[in-house]
Formats: sequence, C-alpha cells, structure tokens
Amino acid sequence: MNRAGALLLRAWGVRLRARGLEHLPRDGAAVLAANHTGYLDFVLLEWAARQRGRLVRFMSKASVFDAPVVGRLMRAMGHVRVERWTGASAYRHARRLVTSGEVVGVFPEATISRSFRVKRLKPGAAALALHATRTTGVVVPLVPCVVWGGHRLLTVDGRRTLRRGVAVDVVVGEPLLPREDESVAELTARLREALVRLLDDAVGHYPQQPRSDADRWWVHADRGGTAPDVATGAALDRAALQRAGAPSD
Repeated sequence: MNRAGALLLRAWGVRLRARGLEHLPRDGAAVLAANHTGYLDFVLLEWAARQRGRLVRFMSKASVFDAPVVGRLMRAMGHVRVERWTGASAYRHARRLVTSGEVVGVFPEATISRSFRVKRLKPGAAALALHATRTTGVVVPLVPCVVWGGHRLLTVDGRRTLRRGVAVDVVVGEPLLPREDESVAELTARLREALVRLLDDAVGHYPQQPRSDADRWWVHADRGGTAPDVATGAALDRAALQRAGAPSD
C-alpha cells in the first residue's frame, strides 16, 4: 500500500514536499502525532516516513477499515483498528507495537478538523510515548507532524478535487522527549503547542493560493479564506458526530 499510495499521488499529479524529516528517527520506537484535515492524511504521512526508511502503523477508527477497498488495504498494512466501545484493546495493541520498536501514528484530534486548525487533543499519543519510555527504560520520542494541502484533495462535507498540481506539504517537528516526572496532560499540552507552531509555519510557507473566490474554502479566514473559525468549526464537528451517533466529547 505504501507503494500504491505513492503511485496514486504521482498519477494524481500531487506536488509533494517534506521538511524536517531528519526529526523522524531512522530506527527505534517513536510515536508520530499529526494534525488531521483530510481523508488522505495517513497516505501522505506514510509517503514522508518512507523517505526516512520507516513504516508507520496508524491508529484509525473502525469505519475506515469497513470501507470496501481502503479497509482491505488498511488490514494488509497492519494498521490498528480502533473500535468506538473497545478502544482499550486497540491502545494495548499500539503499546505493543511501540515497545517492540515500531513507529505508531496517531491523530490526537481524533476526527478531522473542519476549521483546519489544531483542535483539542486526546491524550493517547502522549500516553503511548510515556508508557513506552517508562516500560523500556529508553526514551521514546513523540514526534509532532503536520500536513497542509492534503485537505484540498479529499476531506469532509464532500470537499474534493481532481485537479492536478495541488501542493501538499508535510512538516515534521523536533521530537518531544518525555520527561521523567511529566504527566500525560503536560506532554499533551506540549504536543498541541508544537502542532500549532508547525501548522502556522506550514501555512506560511505554502506555495499556492486559491484560484477563485469559490476556491477559498481551504484557507484560514485570517489569511483571506472562508474556512470556518475555530468556534464555528468545533460546532460543525460536534453536529457531524451527533449525526453519526458518536459521542461529541
């Protein structure tokens, strides 16, 4: 699937760029924690990780595995299925992967952000890094990463494009090393600060602009776009979760 994903992106004419790849360890355990703005984020992050010779096992909600084609590929790649009511077993699986030296990918926002900004984070990514560090006695880095531009390809509410030449940037930040007496909440707070900084940097260096007023939906409002602000985006996220019958918190 890694090769298939790369071929798909190439055939689509996606302009892929990556920065900060040196921050992803070439070997050993790591937890990769990324923002979430589109359905192809995991494919784009896998492409970036392959540039460092790493494979990433992503934690992903069960509905992705239930999709006819994508689900079969997700299972074949050994990604971690997260069931709504039995998330603890998925978390234990992810812990085993990390403590065995693999890279596990987590979207700590849990769902796609309709404001395309970093939402409140769930504690799972930080908890994985802390647990693995304390279990193995070796510091397991929590590596922040953002994708910008991938939401233009395919995201929620029917937003998609078949246009060739869309730029997608993947930016990897400096690893966060769990501290000896640090709590999960403290490490999660550090992670969110890092993601916000990385996203601001990615947006600021993005090489493309909307082609028309109708194409401003993917740009933040403070940069001339029409994407929802944080409060409106959060309300839209909650409404979508309620329609799906999922808890909104």
